[in-house]
Amino acid sequence: MLNVKIDRVEEQGEQLVVYVPKDQVAKAIGAGGCVVRSVERVLNRKLSIKEST
Repeated sequence: MLNVKIDRVEEQGEQLVVYVPKDQVAKAIGAGGCVVRSVERVLNRKLSIKEST
């Protein structure tokens, strides 16, 4: 999630939920989900990206 503002992070069991601004969700996910998959492999946890409200 390069150059993406992270508003907050919540732990929900084995999953991390990362809240980012609405206009940066696509950038946080990456092309084809590559950023999310990379983070999941490094942390060995599921990652979910959501819009902050």
